Amino acid sequence: MTQQYINKVDLVGRVGQPPEIRYFESGAMKTALTLAVKPPYRSESPLWFDLELWGNIAQVAADWVQKGSTIGITGEIIFDRWTDKNTDELRQKPIIRVNNLELISSAQRKDSNETGDDQNSIINSNF
Repeated sequence: MTQQYINKVDLVGRVGQPPEIRYFESGAMKTALTLAVKPPYRSESPLWFDLELWGNIAQVAADWVQKGSTIGITGEIIFDRWTDKNTDELRQKPIIRVNNLELISSAQRKDSNETGDDQNSIINSNF
């Protein structure tokens, strides 16, 4: 019998910072986001997650996601590893590599009117 392992993360939360977009010489594009997820009890602080998106889904995030947007994501946990320049110690940080993005609602803009037309939409990007 073959043993299977699952590395899948599903989260819904609010984007904490404007998208950070990077272009590479190879033509690849990466968008980085931070996501705040409310724990089940209101008295607890939100849980923060670092997200990275590549390719077409990175472009969708760059075009549509802004600070304060509510999004849903599906992805997998990876680890960013580096050597600390000061201590020469190996460091690592968990990151969620997103492969499915849903824009649940956009952030409220200060200049939006009160008619309820606040660009609420769902964009399902599964690339």
